[in-house]
Amino acid sequence: MKKVQFYTSETIILERSDEQQQMATTGSSGELVKSERSTSERIVIPANRPCVFEKLEDDGTVQIRFELGGGRVLRFAERRNISNGRYYLVAQWNNGKGELDYGGSVYYAVRGSSAAYLMVKLKNWKKNQRKDRVVKGMKV
Repeated sequence: MKKVQFYTSETIILERSDEQQQMATTGSSGELVKSERSTSERIVIPANRPCVFEKLEDDGTVQIRFELGGGRVLRFAERRNISNGRYYLVAQWNNGKGELDYGGSVYYAVRGSSAAYLMVKLKNWKKNQRKDRVVKGMKV
């Protein structure tokens, strides 16, 4: 499996945000100052992006790598209620968002990412061997 080139069927978008709010007073005038800080990060994996097999887990789930780095793998598995042989993105899906671990941080896959599955390019190769012989016929 390590020599097979995999691709994604759909665009996968992972989002993560961190919001902090603080209340503080200023020294001389006694005003109440509210400060907010938020950071967000998005990882976009476009459709048909090449990826490689990393590891097969005991339950049949496969880990697929899109980039180098510790823990930067996504998990794909067959769905119990669908028997089409496709491996779909694994996450804890709730209200259209899927919670998953990527690179040691918690990310949320957006709604459309749930339809993403693994694909491979298939080339048909067929070798046919044929030997022709022309018969001259017979005369009396």
